[in-house]
Amino acid sequence: MTEEILEGVRMEHYYSKEPSSKSEPVTWKERLRGYEFVFTSDHGVFSKGKVDFGSKTLIEQFQEPEIDGPVLDAGCGYGPIGISLAKAYSSRHVYMVDVNQRALELAEKNAADNDIRNVTIMESDLFTGLTGEKFAAIVSNPPVRAGKKVVHRLLEDSYQALLPGGELWIVLQKKQGAPSAQKKLDEIFGHADIRKRNKGYYIIVAKKFDSDS
Repeated sequence: MTEEILEGVRMEHYYSKEPSSKSEPVTWKERLRGYEFVFTSDHGVFSKGKVDFGSKTLIEQFQEPEIDGPVLDAGCGYGPIGISLAKAYSSRHVYMVDVNQRALELAEKNAADNDIRNVTIMESDLFTGLTGEKFAAIVSNPPVRAGKKVVHRLLEDSYQALLPGGELWIVLQKKQGAPSAQKKLDEIFGHADIRKRNKGYYIIVAKKFDSDS
């Protein structure tokens, strides 16, 4: 197989609307932000069998925004980021979106299994399914295997989807384009900070200071 074909196979695993891989769900327990969770994931969904290191780092580093408003988990997968933040910040409503139908079904199950009620889980290709909702924070472990164009669309569209004073939090590996993403966010937001470096993963935060809607 060529690298392009291999890459296409990897993309199908978690960025396709309906994964064709055989379903073999796995359930495990995980402690995040001081809470015990039970998660189920499956083939065709990013990170089966454990919460991936990047998502876990983002979950633990995230800080509640200073402004009021909901939080968006863009590309939620089976839901560990959105569910754990909804648990930690129970007064906030958390939107969780993805294109992957299997991932969305698992996110619904995981929210129910952890008794998380302050969430809305819905199909959306990044922001296309969201009708004008504005967010105090957007969090994402971007789908890097979907390509740079998709990741940069997430970064660009996040600016318009944030409330004034809202923040975008992303996690990326250095080798998968974290420096490039920071540069892009500098262009879009005016400035982006690296809040944490951990084993090659960068937590990058950009704040929207523009008062325009």
